Amino acid sequence: MKIALLAHLKYPIGQPYAGGLEMHTHLLAQVLKRRGHDVTLFASHGSDPALNPVLVCAPTGDALQDPEREAEIDRAELAAYRTMMDAVARGGFDLVHNNSLHDLPLRESARLDMPWVTVLHTPPFESLAGGVRAAAADMTFLAVSATLAREWQDLVPASVVGNGIDLSTFAYNSEPDAPAYAFWSGRIVPEKGLHLAIDGARASGLPLVFAGPRLNPAYWEAEIAPRLGPDLTHLGHLSHRDLARHLGRARVAIVSPRWEEPFGLVVAEALSCGTPVAAFHRGAMPDILDRSCGRLARPDDAADLARAIGEAAGLDRRACRDRAEALFDAEAMTARYEEVYAEVLEAAAPPILRRAG
Repeated sequence: MKIALLAHLKYPIGQPYAGGLEMHTHLLAQVLKRRGHDVTLFASHGSDPALNPVLVCAPTGDALQDPEREAEIDRAELAAYRTMMDAVARGGFDLVHNNSLHDLPLRESARLDMPWVTVLHTPPFESLAGGVRAAAADMTFLAVSATLAREWQDLVPASVVGNGIDLSTFAYNSEPDAPAYAFWSGRIVPEKGLHLAIDGARASGLPLVFAGPRLNPAYWEAEIAPRLGPDLTHLGHLSHRDLARHLGRARVAIVSPRWEEPFGLVVAEALSCGTPVAAFHRGAMPDILDRSCGRLARPDDAADLARAIGEAAGLDRRACRDRAEALFDAEAMTARYEEVYAEVLEAAAPPILRRAG
């Protein structure tokens, strides 16, 4: 198939990843290409040149750090999505796979005479919900977890295709390092709750190693800097291979979302390494963790998170890897997307071609 893959434009699609959606989109493009498809990725500057992306603008996530430029960047982002849609219209694609978080591609989908699949990666928010309402009537919607599909069900029905990871990158490690440590990774922003992970790890008695980009300086200064001490190690923003190495050597991974996390790729990555997970009971965490490989804590409760850390640290590492292999293989994820693509193309074919096929 000739596929247009629409990324969001906040951050580049390449390593080191700003977050899970960047990783997911990059991996999906790689696996689709490996499986023989002609994939054109539309993304922001700085995306992986090995994917031969069509670069439509500078990354627009800077608005998160410079609120005074937010309106200017919003206008630039809107213009970039219009440029993207014009290129898609001219591209002769068999299908559009929409991974963006912007309403304009959805609003434009009705005028583009080609099949579309839109994957919902976040809970509903005003502009995206408006785009969903305005999308082409035959749009196919998917969600990355059952929890997320339920959050969208009042607006649109969505089938579930769970996210996958590269199981070979996040290799199994049967024995954690000694002395033991807990590990946290993600964007260092308020909604990821690193400050609560620090408090929970301290209360559990484990030192914490953490990694991720410092995307919110005010949050770092207010919540992280005052907590720094000899039991904390910040590794910076890591490539996936370096991330996997540290994650696989940890006794337990901490996942501390302060919002309804729609999936949680860091959970899949940890389990693939054999590292059990302690997480807040939010969003899709109950969908992807069971008691063989993790423990859940009350949201925002650092003391209960400490309890979950202590319990999770003793779980069987092989059971963690088994769950990852069963649920989070990127090849299986992509095969499911291919099934959806085939169904969408079949439905879009003229009746005479469907009978002949």
